[in-house]
Order: sequence, then C-alpha cells, then structure tokens
Amino acid sequence: MPINLQLMDQIDRIDRNILRELTADGRITNTELASRVGLSASACLRRVQALELGGAILGYRAVVSPEARGVGFRAYVAVGLSRHTKAEQAAFEAAVAKAPEVRECHNVTGSIEYLLRVECSSMAAYKHFHTEVLGALAQVATLTSYIVMESPKDERD
Repeated sequence: MPINLQLMDQIDRIDRNILRELTADGRITNTELASRVGLSASACLRRVQALELGGAILGYRAVVSPEARGVGFRAYVAVGLSRHTKAEQAAFEAAVAKAPEVRECHNVTGSIEYLLRVECSSMAAYKHFHTEVLGALAQVATLTSYIVMESPKDERD
C-alpha cells in the first residue's frame, strides 16, 4: 500500500517517536509505547491505527535468522536487460516475483536496470539459480554477482 501523502504532512514529532519505537520493537505493548512517547494508551492506539490506515506502518513481522530459514549464501546481483522497453521490464519483474531466492528487486538508474538481493542455501544452489533461472531469462543481457561475505551493519531486519 503506498503511503498517503497527506498523512506525511500530518506526521508530527509524536508520530515520529511512535514509528521509531515500533521500528525498534514491533511487539511493544500499547501501554508501554504510550508511556515512552508521552501519551495516554487510548490516544496512542488512535495514532497507531491512523498510521496503519495511512500507510506509514505497512505491517508487523517476525525477524527470523537466515540460518533458521536455511540461508547460507547471500549475493547482490546487478542485472542489465537486453532491451529497454516496458514490456521487457514487466516480463523480467514477473519472472523474479516468482523466484523465492529473490528477496528484493530494485529498478535502479545507472549502467544496469535492476539490483537484486538473492538468498540461497549454498553456493551450489546459487549457481543453479544464476544459470537456470536468471541466465535463462530472455530479457537478461548481463549479470554481475556481488557475494556477501559478512554484514557488519544491516538494519533491514
């Protein structure tokens, strides 16, 4: 759900504090959240609900370790398309949407069209994905893999 731009104009310091606290701990109780941001529990709940309805809060989830998900290999893949048309982009995006290995797909500017975050169980699994899935797409002209050795800072999860 895209964010309501009118909501962005209405987000004040208290809303930003609510968002900061929920980002740090999405399981915080409403009572504790209200205490941390200086509101009554009912006022806090109304603000959280407004932030959810307005699209500022997109959801809540558990952060599961890569190991628990069977991920032992991560890479970023720069993808160049063979032709720069909407149809080629749409076909590529539809194909990667079906690939569970692709955790993120970003259409970017520069010398490539897409940057993917790919997670697999192993290097062998990645090689198969790289060759048999990405390499088999007619839209793909170039693939450049950047293998993640470690992530000293990662605030996505």
